[in-house]
Amino acid sequence: MKSIEVVAAIIFDEQGRIFATQRGYGDWKDWWEFPGGKMEAGETAQEALRREIKEELDAEIEVGKLLRTIDYDYPNFHLTMHCYKCKLAGSHVTLKEHEAAKWLASKDLNSVKWLPADEEIINELKTQTYAPST
Repeated sequence: MKSIEVVAAIIFDEQGRIFATQRGYGDWKDWWEFPGGKMEAGETAQEALRREIKEELDAEIEVGKLLRTIDYDYPNFHLTMHCYKCKLAGSHVTLKEHEAAKWLASKDLNSVKWLPADEEIINELKTQTYAPST
């Protein structure tokens, strides 16, 4: 089975809400996810996250601590996803690849249809409180 390694930004705002994005393409179109993407050869996870967020959201982020690494078997591939706590370095966000985005309070995390691998961390995020700093 093919393996893919990705990074995901769990972006928190000053109110502790989490930034979610809706896929606008592919087999999982309209499902929600944490922004991020594949790591390139020679890149650290933090470098990959900064690059991916710049490409996808035209935004700068501050990458904080690793929250969790998730391993998930999709039908056609195995996914390893490193999830980092992040915050925006400014207020500017432009969706370049996603259909929609929204800030969700922890109590509202189940209001969208998350990708299966992302669901693995949702329950943890609902039960934890995060300070705005990374």
